[in-house]
Amino acid sequence: MQINKLSSILFLILFAACAPKGQEAETMQPDYPITGISFNKVHLDDHFWLPKIEINRTVTIPASFAKCEEMGRMDNFLIAGGLMQGKTKGEMPFDDTDVYKIIEGASYSLTTTPDPKLDAYLDSVINLIAIGQEDDGYLTTWKTIDPTVSPASWCPPGGRWEGLASSHELYNSGHLFEAAAAHFQATGKTNFLDIATKNADLLVNVFGPGKSPEVPGHQIVETGLIKLYLITGKADYLALARHFLDQRGKPELRGTWGPYNQDHQPVTEQDEAVGHAVRAAYMYAGMTDIAALYDDEAYRNAVNQIWENVVYKKLYITGGIGSRHQGEAFGENYELPNLTAYNETCAAIANVYWNYRLFLLHGDAKYIDVLERSLYNGVISGVALDGKNFFYPNPLECDRHYHFNSGGSLTREPWFDCSCCPTNLCRFMPSVPGYIYAQTNDRMYVNLFIQSSTEMEIDGSRVAISQETNYPWEGDIKLTVSPPKETRFPLCLRIPGWAVNQPVPGDLYSYTAAGEQAPVILVNGEPVEAKKEHGYAVIDRAWKKGDVVEYSLPMEVKKVKANELVAENRGKLALERGPVVFCVEEVDNPEIDALDFSVNTRLTAAFVPELLNGVLTVTAQNDDGSMQFAAIPYYAWNNRGANKMKVWLPEE
Repeated sequence: MQINKLSSILFLILFAACAPKGQEAETMQPDYPITGISFNKVHLDDHFWLPKIEINRTVTIPASFAKCEEMGRMDNFLIAGGLMQGKTKGEMPFDDTDVYKIIEGASYSLTTTPDPKLDAYLDSVINLIAIGQEDDGYLTTWKTIDPTVSPASWCPPGGRWEGLASSHELYNSGHLFEAAAAHFQATGKTNFLDIATKNADLLVNVFGPGKSPEVPGHQIVETGLIKLYLITGKADYLALARHFLDQRGKPELRGTWGPYNQDHQPVTEQDEAVGHAVRAAYMYAGMTDIAALYDDEAYRNAVNQIWENVVYKKLYITGGIGSRHQGEAFGENYELPNLTAYNETCAAIANVYWNYRLFLLHGDAKYIDVLERSLYNGVISGVALDGKNFFYPNPLECDRHYHFNSGGSLTREPWFDCSCCPTNLCRFMPSVPGYIYAQTNDRMYVNLFIQSSTEMEIDGSRVAISQETNYPWEGDIKLTVSPPKETRFPLCLRIPGWAVNQPVPGDLYSYTAAGEQAPVILVNGEPVEAKKEHGYAVIDRAWKKGDVVEYSLPMEVKKVKANELVAENRGKLALERGPVVFCVEEVDNPEIDALDFSVNTRLTAAFVPELLNGVLTVTAQNDDGSMQFAAIPYYAWNNRGANKMKVWLPEE
């Protein structure tokens, strides 16, 4: 999650506390035109997200820390620091990042739920990390322990910065920076931040103009450096983030690595999403930061074109990205298989990060449409309802023959040799409240419909806003707006694309029939005709304390068809209701391979509180009332054992 902007009161205080002595922190000019309201400024009281975030806090984070201890992730820092004897433990050159990502998630959790025991535990883990850091700031334990022996066969051994295409040294730094920024924001402590800035200073000394021209093999150091820049005001960090992006795809400067690493062209000339999907989406997020912070038109144009390629031609209906197991990569345009779909959980998370930045840059609801689709489907499908079993890939079909999950499994697993996905979920889940609200100096945005409350300063007034809703199961949202005195400003309510007959921007997916209902807005019980701008219903009025907006979104079950160029889905339909995509599971439908949609299929929805922690189900019936099939939310599949599953069914 992007750290809240410098306009946040808390963050300003923390910023001032840690600005280096003798160095004035630079004001970011230009900047993102829109400011997100940070997760720690939003109080969540939501039936859907709050239990999931609490399970992450009480189950996922502790279980992941325990796995790191069990698998030797913690020991590696002691071995690197000479306090323990032995060889590198683990099988990945980026095992250090598992620890960093869990710290990041735990830090976010501390902000919303104070926990002295967890706070002390984090300090003890940070002390271990400090032991593994070399005197000049270098921090990649496997190379410190023995650079002649790599933990993975695909990653060649070598000294510092050798083999950056696969060594993950800069990837390790990126997650270190992101975690340290989160820990500092949450606690105000600098113990982890000091480790991060020491490493960042080393990178500044090694890389950049007139120094090493090499770039990361796996991107994320760029956004991490920018977060450190936001905290410290050290312009060198921002400049290095841009340097790493500027140097990609330029064979005249260095040996390039091709499309897999998005290193085949200069980034500002790229217009198609290619290669490893997680690397790509992290890079696109960093490019969007550069577009905003430098007001760079070339970067802005590039991310806009790449986004259109993803959303118009390479996006799964679940918001997942990356169709190929081979290379964990994007496929060709319209290459969207179901059974063999990859859709790595990390890629869905990265897709959220990127789309949120694009919203902050452009102020268009279409980016939140994509974010929401990923959030309610492709992200939370990655973790079981128990909070301790996971998917690495997220296919749209399971036949119980193709072993899709990492390690060749047919079901969720508690850990992986490469456990980037479980630990990424640790850090992502507590950040969800930070995507609900946003603002400019004179307008307020409501992007997601989650029962919550916050305050924001609009034209010098602290305006409180709260939501009451049973979303995503119901479409009624009650918003209460309370300025301290009568204040005029525009309230921008997102009009979800699915509510106006467009499941996603572009023509990759469409509904078989237009909905019969439209969104309705009442203010203090009276209908209003809101102006529509960039996908928002804009209510511009003088607001008084306690004004109530009733926003009703049509929650019809819709049949979805894919563009004819998606060969896999010709003659097939899928189901969604609101932001939730549905699937059929064998446990509910023993004849799953014979299911289809008939011309007379009637669809009804009902909430079943005792099923899968409480979900809404869709039932398909024939005219005579006999049932054709029952569907559950896609995110909840495989929580009742390994069984067949389909998102897309043939149309009779």
